[in-house]
Amino acid sequence: MTERAPLPRTPRVSQKLSAIAESATLKVDAKAKALQAAGRPVISYAAGEPDFATPQFIVDAAAAALHDPANFRYTPAAGLPVLREAIAAKTLRDSGLEVAPSQVIVTNGGKQAVYQAFQAVVNPGDEVLLPAPYWTTYPEAIALADGVPVEVFAGADQDYKVTVAQLEAARTERTTALVFVSPSNPTGSVYTPEETAAIGQWALEHGIWVISDEIYQNLVYEGARAISIVEAVPELAGQTILVNGVAKTYAMTGWRVGWMVGPAEAIKVAGNLQSHLSSNVNNIAQRAALAALTGPQTEAEQMRQAFDRRRKVIVAELSKIPGVEVPNPLGAFYVYPDVRGLLGREWQGTRVDTSLELADLILDKAEVAVVPGEAFGPSGYLRLSYALGDDQLLEGVQRLQALFG
Repeated sequence: MTERAPLPRTPRVSQKLSAIAESATLKVDAKAKALQAAGRPVISYAAGEPDFATPQFIVDAAAAALHDPANFRYTPAAGLPVLREAIAAKTLRDSGLEVAPSQVIVTNGGKQAVYQAFQAVVNPGDEVLLPAPYWTTYPEAIALADGVPVEVFAGADQDYKVTVAQLEAARTERTTALVFVSPSNPTGSVYTPEETAAIGQWALEHGIWVISDEIYQNLVYEGARAISIVEAVPELAGQTILVNGVAKTYAMTGWRVGWMVGPAEAIKVAGNLQSHLSSNVNNIAQRAALAALTGPQTEAEQMRQAFDRRRKVIVAELSKIPGVEVPNPLGAFYVYPDVRGLLGREWQGTRVDTSLELADLILDKAEVAVVPGEAFGPSGYLRLSYALGDDQLLEGVQRLQALFG
């Protein structure tokens, strides 16, 4: 009797990566674009992407960079020195923090900066306080650093802003970091200087790292100012990483240039990671980002004013729908209505009990794409980006009014 040879072992993919979910916002946007390509008149509020063209002077700077052979070679992994200097100047100007260029790392978009920030300060089992509603990437990036996201939810009655009391109730001996985002994606909420200072002081007292995402800091309205947490509490700079980029303010989402700013120790370990992960960011895109930060800000201001106009329209029109509560967002380009009043009911013969089911119904019946609250925390909410054309913006909301009227 002959022995059977053992069967070969089946290779397995990474368990860590298998647990990571696809970006919900990109998934909804891709579905909407596929339907549009198939000829359906879908209006999408899914993507957080300005509909404007990148200002021409920025494009011209990139075109000029194509004629300099130096841009065809490897450059420092942490970024072009001249761009790091410009980012340091912007950080002083807009965040009130003076940093050396050596405290800056240029990344492939703000998303890589977020990833590297958690990798730099989180150890296995560390807890990271995550105010909810949150951007869909944060919990996944925390998990990739072997951290544990701890959600701290603030609803529409709090304008989606957490309090020190809530954070303190969630703090344990394993709490290592706090995610702070103002203006917020997905809600558009902006913390007041007093609220920001209180949270910063609390983090300072308890020795907690702060990962502060400031990507929307220049998109504020009604006289609001998104004060940086390190400006509100300067002593916090030694335990804070700022994340930012050119994508939103300058309509440069596809150029993929972001950055992180922080204390020397954190920047050193993040820089070591980037040297192996991606090396330098595309040099042409870095030159374009340099032009954006150092050039005229006229077109950026015009885009901000257009967002403000659209913000007023979408808030006013959504507020006309019975059962929908719409807090007034003072920043970014999102509105985050509380739609729990529409749940537990039948609409055109279909019962909906969750905002996920509601988003599916809206896409099917009204041909409007929105992102359900489950992507950002608890069910019962929708995120709509108003970074789309004025006519489409109004028509899409009018379709919702007709569906739920």
